[in-house]
Amino acid sequence: MPDQRLSDFDFSLPDELIAQYPAPSRSDSRLLVLNRDSRVIEATEFAELPDLLIPGDLLVVNDTRVIPARLFGIKDSGGKVELLLTRREPGDDEVWHCLVKASRSPREGSHISFADNFTGVVLPGGDEPQRRIRFHGSDDFSNLLQRHGELPLPPYIRRRAEKQDTERYQTLFAAREGALAAPTAGLHFSRAVLDRLRSRGVETCPVTLHVGIGTFLPVRVENLSEHRMHKELFEVSESSALTINEAKEQGRRVIALGTTSVRVLESVARTGRVAPGKGETDLFITPGFNFQIVDALVTNFHLPKSTLLMLVSAFAGKEFLLQAYEKAVRDRFRFFSYGDCMLIE
Repeated sequence: MPDQRLSDFDFSLPDELIAQYPAPSRSDSRLLVLNRDSRVIEATEFAELPDLLIPGDLLVVNDTRVIPARLFGIKDSGGKVELLLTRREPGDDEVWHCLVKASRSPREGSHISFADNFTGVVLPGGDEPQRRIRFHGSDDFSNLLQRHGELPLPPYIRRRAEKQDTERYQTLFAAREGALAAPTAGLHFSRAVLDRLRSRGVETCPVTLHVGIGTFLPVRVENLSEHRMHKELFEVSESSALTINEAKEQGRRVIALGTTSVRVLESVARTGRVAPGKGETDLFITPGFNFQIVDALVTNFHLPKSTLLMLVSAFAGKEFLLQAYEKAVRDRFRFFSYGDCMLIE
């Protein structure tokens, strides 16, 4: 990786542009279109996306589904505690690694109560700042989590999850549970937009990347060569690999829906093709990266100094991308998960 600095990926953003709620309907958002060849930046509406794509384009979507991974409980001492479940322990569905938020972190062996007949006990081990917790209850843990857990909205959304978030913080593609955060570029797609894409001859196919704890944690080093990504689970099916490779062979564009799809595709890239399979990826994409699969990208606006901003900078060119962000701020685009988005061609 060339010598790159965290401070190179900063920009100024007024707080009022951080979207706290979704648009009235999924495709009511705005769209900023960036052409890497002409260096032209144009604003339009997201509902116009089908007219901007080309018959034969392949749109690769992430079919992960967000789990209600935030739990609120009471410690033995009576103090309140908030957990964010980050990773299930292999071979044991009831032991999870969790981020803990409390006035004092619960001690090893202490208990946490979440509801009648639903408790947890703090186990030894766990990589800081996480703790290992075994959950006990009168029902299957996944059912208890569905009843008592909350969707973990990102920290820049300064409110608790509400009823509408149960639907609006999941994409229409969401099928496979396991994510801590939504692949937010997919939140803009309504049934009507998908129908128009299909009638225009734009094909879709799924891959899976379960967004993990890294999406909540900031980059803490100035020299990016020292940063290590958290691993995230991914899967590319045989049928999706075949569809993607056929598109590449036929010279059709592969358009990634969101940075998560980019990371999957480029993680399994093999000399211009993708290999089916599943595993974990810690791929860190920064400017200078050689993209093998992705030809265009639909993506939301991302946090300053974030690995997602670095990935999009690698695809669009950092200076060009930051020009687009300046325009988005001037034109009062909405930012982050529930905000507007861009198409980079």
